[in-house]
Amino acid sequence: MSENGKIARQIAALPVHWDKSGKPRVLMVTSRDTGRWVMPKGWLMDGKKPWQAAKIEALEEAGAVGFISDTPIGIYHYDKRLDRRTKVRCRVTVYPMMVDKLKRRWKERNQRKRHWFSLRKAAKLVNEKDLTALLKELAKNPEKLSFVEELRRAS
Repeated sequence: MSENGKIARQIAALPVHWDKSGKPRVLMVTSRDTGRWVMPKGWLMDGKKPWQAAKIEALEEAGAVGFISDTPIGIYHYDKRLDRRTKVRCRVTVYPMMVDKLKRRWKERNQRKRHWFSLRKAAKLVNEKDLTALLKELAKNPEKLSFVEELRRAS
């Protein structure tokens, strides 16, 4: 819980593509402050639906372009450090995104690294317990991601 007892809301994109063997791969980026592996995420944006904001974060933080679902695939919690003394508890709603291409030049390319990982490897790399659980669940049941591809075809 944050110091004032409130939980802040954030959104994240889970950028995915299927490799040549048909296995899902997720695109992770490094955080700007600690360099740990995270999903592209951020705050809700005025005038944007949550999934639209997540898609913008994926573009700005990872250079990912594609189709994002308006149906969340899960949530996770973490403590965001605002400064040395202050942290806030965040609830992050995760929206799956089928990546069509990665831009060579994107807004935060000089501040972050990006890399494709298997769901299992991504689960081992992240620090947030809830996010680890979500990624492990998707690794066991990758068909839970296939609905996004079906949505993209229908749109």
